[in-house]
Amino acid sequence: MLNSFAIFAIISRLMDFQQTLDYLFSALPMYQRIGKSAYKKNLDNTLALCEALGNPQTQFKSVHIAGTNGKGSSAHMISAILQSAGYKTGLYTSPHLKSFTERIRINGIEILEQAVIDFVMDHKHLIEEIKPSFFEITVVMAFEYFARQKVDIAVIEVGLGGRLDSTNVITPEVSLITNISLDHQEMLGDTLPLIAIEKAGIIKEGVPIVIGQRQIEIEDIFINRASALNSPIVFGEDQFPIDENNFDLQLRGDYQQNNLPGVLSIVDHLVKKGYKITHDHIQNGLINTSDLTGLKGRWQILQEDPAMICDTGHNVAGIQLILKQLSRMAYNQLHIVWGMVDDKDSESVLSLLPNEAKYYFCQANVPRAKKAQLLFEEANIMGLDGVLIEDVNESINAASQNADKSDLIFIGGSTFVVAEIANL
Repeated sequence: MLNSFAIFAIISRLMDFQQTLDYLFSALPMYQRIGKSAYKKNLDNTLALCEALGNPQTQFKSVHIAGTNGKGSSAHMISAILQSAGYKTGLYTSPHLKSFTERIRINGIEILEQAVIDFVMDHKHLIEEIKPSFFEITVVMAFEYFARQKVDIAVIEVGLGGRLDSTNVITPEVSLITNISLDHQEMLGDTLPLIAIEKAGIIKEGVPIVIGQRQIEIEDIFINRASALNSPIVFGEDQFPIDENNFDLQLRGDYQQNNLPGVLSIVDHLVKKGYKITHDHIQNGLINTSDLTGLKGRWQILQEDPAMICDTGHNVAGIQLILKQLSRMAYNQLHIVWGMVDDKDSESVLSLLPNEAKYYFCQANVPRAKKAQLLFEEANIMGLDGVLIEDVNESINAASQNADKSDLIFIGGSTFVVAEIANL
């Protein structure tokens, strides 16, 4: 049993961690919370922070991953494969769902809260001098942690775009671009070619680049950029056609099959560079991805009878894939708990949703969240039948009370809605 001193020490440490996060959230602009005003259109702050810390980004090997949808899942699959092959593997992803520490992991283990506290306290003068964004300081924190812990390799997921993303100061072993669709148009451009140009910005001189899927209207952008930089380029689905893959995946969404060719092509490049990764390592990583890396929120089954599923897909392309899978499932009545952020094209998204479902419109507890009242009104205009219950978990409870055992409850529309699920 813990004595009173030990309990006090634990509480104090937790309070210190929360105070540290409060400092970061309040002192630094955070895109996930406030939107485009937090987006920095250059790498100056990141480079200045890295320089002050001895350029940790140069002290470990890495894989860099950009794309509109699938980059997070791909990062986790690649990390799981590398872990299965015995490599000490760093993993940087964003945003987090439940805890800030999810963003920075080594072999699936989240960075210690004390390490976050120490980093901020040790470099508070730099933070206040440079005034980076929340994302910029988080990226550099990850780089410093991976360098200090001497990882064999780190898998680094781009936060937003690519060319001007804070992660784009690394020179990786190989890079991956998963797919391109419309998202964050206010910062990246309002056409696929403009967005592709931003994503192609992660392609580096002489560094191999994998493009997960062929998209005829933009593939020349990647080919030309790679050619100009003498970077070997392959298209994942050419090397590993989807219908020829026979790996079992722990990540259940059918859309994960679209990510697999890019993942396998990255592994193929690493093997060519001398990494010892076998077929068994690949299968073990893919069948145990969530267990090895802690991934949550991707077509995650929360309960049975009635079935309850959540997914973080939040743009038109991602939601189309989710709806395609829902349409193949057997259920009596579909219940959808739905919330969005204010800078997404809610009209286009709502137009995709099935009219026969029963809706529970909610609002995540972040400044970017779209007002549930507005979402409810827009949905009504489009003929979607639902109720307005602002609190996410109250909406889920209402859906559960109304659902029979043969029904299906789906929770989504925003990463932040999924993040607030009590039993996630």
